[in-house]
Amino acid sequence: PGTMKYKGARIQVLDLPGIIEGAADGRGRGRQVISTARTCNLILIVLDSGKPVTHKKIIEQELFNFGIRVNQEPPEVKLVKKEKGGIGYQEAVMQTKGMNGDVARLICKEYKMSCAEIILREDITVDQFIDVIEGNRAYIPVLYVFNKIDAITIEELDILDQMPNYVPISSQHEWNLEELMEEIWSRCNMIRIYTKPQGQIPDYDEPVILHSERPTVEEFCNRLHRAIMEQFSHAWVWGKSAKHQPQRCGRDHVLCDEDIVQICKKV
Repeated sequence: PGTMKYKGARIQVLDLPGIIEGAADGRGRGRQVISTARTCNLILIVLDSGKPVTHKKIIEQELFNFGIRVNQEPPEVKLVKKEKGGIGYQEAVMQTKGMNGDVARLICKEYKMSCAEIILREDITVDQFIDVIEGNRAYIPVLYVFNKIDAITIEELDILDQMPNYVPISSQHEWNLEELMEEIWSRCNMIRIYTKPQGQIPDYDEPVILHSERPTVEEFCNRLHRAIMEQFSHAWVWGKSAKHQPQRCGRDHVLCDEDIVQICKKV
């Protein structure tokens, strides 16, 4: 493992052995390798741009077999188990991918679930419904890093450019590494919050890193120390999220990247 410092944040990078076909079944110590990948915020799949994309399909299938859903969001399905009442099934949107009440009841029967309330809030497939019942799937963003772009032509690079979620690089010549780090930063949903002790200038050297799309002042305080909220009175906030500089805010105020926060305790 190593550490990459970018925009004041220390990002831990773990280099895993290559995944081979059959890794999800334990071949080549594949289960240990993929189980480590389940705990990551982002997976980088490094591929050789000069070789066919068949390796990409093999790796995706092995991750799928191990319960990792690549570049997907958890399905908007509400599943509540009950003690009695049978299977209740509702559709908030029309289902066009094979799901209906009979299929849902048949799957629940396979999993020995006799009483539950099911509400589908989006159009899903049967596999996605099974993922909801299993409840142990990991939804992780994946970025495909195509290395050795110095060995291919512009026409071949244009073909690769049609692929989503990819970054072309050349590690030998250090081409496009800045874009790769920027993509890692944005896909991990990291934002920087600077602390400001009372009567002092903000600490721009060591920002507090939050991994949330809409982080609140309360999340920021808990990241510093769990006991802060017990004595929390209010916070002064400077930055994009403040309507005026500074703004007195409560615990539910949503912060933005590079905001400055000063915490005030109860007297």
